[in-house]
Amino acid sequence: MDQVRTIEAGAPPARFARGWHCLGLAGRFRDGGPHAVAAFGTKLVVFADSSGALHVLDAYCRHMGGDLSQGTVKGDAIACPFHDWRWGGNGRCAGIPYARRVPVAARTRSWRTLERNGQLFVWHDPEGHPPPDSVTIPSIEGAESPEWTSWTWDSILVEGANCREVIDNVVDMAHFFYIHFAFPTYFRNVFEGHIASQYLRTRSRPDVDGASNYSSRSSGSSGSSGSSGSSGSSGSSGSSGSSGSSGSSGSSGETTLRSEASYYGPAYMIDYLWHDYHGMTMESVLINCHYPVTPTSFMLQWGAIVRRPPGLSEGQASRVAAKFADFVGLGFQQDVAIWLNKARIDNPLLCAEDGPVYQVRRWYEQFYCDVADIEPDMVARYEFEIDTTRAVAGWEAEVAANLARSDGASSGASAGASSGVSSGADAG
Repeated sequence: MDQVRTIEAGAPPARFARGWHCLGLAGRFRDGGPHAVAAFGTKLVVFADSSGALHVLDAYCRHMGGDLSQGTVKGDAIACPFHDWRWGGNGRCAGIPYARRVPVAARTRSWRTLERNGQLFVWHDPEGHPPPDSVTIPSIEGAESPEWTSWTWDSILVEGANCREVIDNVVDMAHFFYIHFAFPTYFRNVFEGHIASQYLRTRSRPDVDGASNYSSRSSGSSGSSGSSGSSGSSGSSGSSGSSGSSGSSGSSGETTLRSEASYYGPAYMIDYLWHDYHGMTMESVLINCHYPVTPTSFMLQWGAIVRRPPGLSEGQASRVAAKFADFVGLGFQQDVAIWLNKARIDNPLLCAEDGPVYQVRRWYEQFYCDVADIEPDMVARYEFEIDTTRAVAGWEAEVAANLARSDGASSGASAGASSGVSSGADAG
């Protein structure tokens, strides 16, 4: 007797992932004032001291609960707007203007920070341990080079979904075709330790124009297409990491993309992209990152830099990067639209070409348990390459059918228009 498959959906974890989380570009926090960040189920305040060093504290004052993010930076401290208690970057109360002495217990939580690649990170660990030396954010060479553009940066608050939705995209080859209108031809994953990588090659879909970073029109206008989150058009698609070349540019205007993307911990992905269009290669780096706000909401962020093509001025190259970022944003919006309307599913029903969904979720679990409880299979090396033969054959047939319908409709419209003009002339 056939049994109906049911969806199992447990509650998302109440704790937040252990690891480095990017709060955004560091420069935006150095304007002399405090900045509020809703994260990890609370509110944080970010401020720069007189030397420009950035500090992150819990935003609610331990005196009477005032909101430090609405206070004022005074010297090397953030002053509470309620009673002017001054809090230093180390979390200790640095002074109370109306008091003889500062209470010994006057200490708030100071978050461990890291500046890397022009971005600000905070370390979150429910157990309160510092990060191991081996768990860090790698430097991106282009981030400090005059041969590359400055970072673009955008964000979307995603409400009603858990961060795991982003991570699932690391292994989801098929969604590139259906959601981002790309054509994957190579797809491989490698998980080891705290790093999860995706190697991807795609080509543009000739039956789609303008709705994807991978289409010939959008890629050509942007000078580079990419994937969001994964690779160009899949921007938010979250997992992208990929390598390889997705083919070669042809006279038809086909664009190809090679992507190598890795998550370093639970929330920060670096995606190196090489996009070929009419024989020109555009090289870019995409950041896809997020931090949790609540167990069912998170701030999704992405940024990009582009290697300046020969002959382009700094301004021209920046416009190329901005255009690229616009198309990356389209990919993230495509993903968000799915996340906000899908069900949480803990027992997905998979086919062979769906990729190692259960394995990437097992890798992800290491960030939600105590360090002592991490099991060997969560961090062991695991490699998986999808055989794209069947998928490519099916997609090529679908694209051909779409093009045939489009050509038929165009021919019919042209014939109708021609007939209308002719009879109009006769009537005249």
